[in-house]
Amino acid sequence: MTTPFTTTQTGTPVASDAHSLTVGADGPTVLHDRYLVEKLASFNRERVPERNPHAKGGGAFGELVVTEDVSQYTRAAVFQKGATSETLLRFSSVAGEQGSPDTWRDVRGFSLRFYTTEGNLDIVGNNTPTFFLRDAMKFPDFIHSQKRLGASGLRDADMQWDFWTLSPESAHQVTYVMGDRGLSKSWRHLNGYGSHTYQWVNAEGERFWVQYHFLSNQGVEHMSPEDAERIAGQDADYYRRDLYEAIDRGEFPSWDVYVQVMPYEDAKTYRFNPFDMTKTWSKKDYPRIKVGTFTLNRNPRNFFAEIEQAAFSPGNQVPGTGISPDKMLMARVFSYPDAQRHRIGTNFNQLPVNQPHAAPVANYMHQGNMQYHFNGPEHRVYTPNSFGEAGGPVADPLRGVESAWESDGELMRSAQTLHSEDDDFGQAGTLYREVFDDAAKARFLETLTGQGLAITIDEIRERFFAYWTNVDAELGAKLRSEVSAGHVPTPVAEGTGPDVEPVGI
Repeated sequence: MTTPFTTTQTGTPVASDAHSLTVGADGPTVLHDRYLVEKLASFNRERVPERNPHAKGGGAFGELVVTEDVSQYTRAAVFQKGATSETLLRFSSVAGEQGSPDTWRDVRGFSLRFYTTEGNLDIVGNNTPTFFLRDAMKFPDFIHSQKRLGASGLRDADMQWDFWTLSPESAHQVTYVMGDRGLSKSWRHLNGYGSHTYQWVNAEGERFWVQYHFLSNQGVEHMSPEDAERIAGQDADYYRRDLYEAIDRGEFPSWDVYVQVMPYEDAKTYRFNPFDMTKTWSKKDYPRIKVGTFTLNRNPRNFFAEIEQAAFSPGNQVPGTGISPDKMLMARVFSYPDAQRHRIGTNFNQLPVNQPHAAPVANYMHQGNMQYHFNGPEHRVYTPNSFGEAGGPVADPLRGVESAWESDGELMRSAQTLHSEDDDFGQAGTLYREVFDDAAKARFLETLTGQGLAITIDEIRERFFAYWTNVDAELGAKLRSEVSAGHVPTPVAEGTGPDVEPVGI
């Protein structure tokens, strides 16, 4: 039987299931990539009303205080020394639905909003500095593989590992998830990362590439698989309860804010492609620079209004900050607000939690479902117009630099340009060999053994062994031996362990 072509929803065969249409290998993703837009828009409308990924979560409000001078890198008011900004942080799990247990092994979402004097700045990341993919064309498929089978409605190890082993770029992130970081002790005891590469611009117009790191002052701690399973049965809302009760009794969690800063020109020759979301930047090459500290000190007054209806987007940038040629980031700039318009409504940004709290709003957006702000009797709803100040706002001609980078190339569907040390398994192997201690390696092997035993299809199991052999040959051999022997995982001594992230790849 001939395998059918993948098609659009109107039956037209598509050119690629793996690559978006971009201007050159490293250039912008184009809006007229019809299949990418259709695929993302369709994906965003699959569930009502909960989020598709990151459905289960919780959060709180607080304040960012900038204690260091980073003005040489950015003119953003929010990051000037001495500035304070109201902050919202939502934590979440990726794969589970609203009613799923908090303590399932998973990546933890870490979505930050700073209500700045220049508008809302959103940094939407995870408790890992990397991700499973580098191109959004595969993102809906990835989430489908982690959710449930269409026929049975059940989660399925074969489906998960089939996707991962056919997507070798996932190895770095899967190593994080199957390691200690996949089972955090609580939301308070995890680090956050912007994960993407962003852009900063200073007052002189100089551009820099940056990555955000948010380091927990409570420490990075984890729980054993046995405790996670027990708590899942006892209290499915364990993380949500822990955060709420800690703040309620005055134990306010805090995180120090750091950035890695890469000079603009370095990105062209750095040994790893700095816009590849499956990679990290070595902290030996680009040390972390402290910016300040944010503290969560207020629980939501209404969970639905302030947390469930919170609508984040990495496209929410402010003067002095911007995005980069990261293909995942460029697609998320479209996908996130599109999902919120579907999930919440056309005017989702008019909800109190999504309004800028420290900056005015003035534009020519007009009408739509649930509009309750209006421009006033003299404010025109179009531009240009002939009515001067009464006619409405005008654009800021200095704003464009934050969205600009050099690009010159033909439209193509291609992986990002490989730099000198780019590969799919190298950083995952470094994470395993050089960052995990012996106890973490033992726990990691036990976790992978359990995963391997759950795979029922021989071909996928063989790819599973090959996948981890590519990460580390000794690990692959041990894993094959353990799974082939039908080894049943036994408890391994649990410890807090180090902050498991590469220090000097």
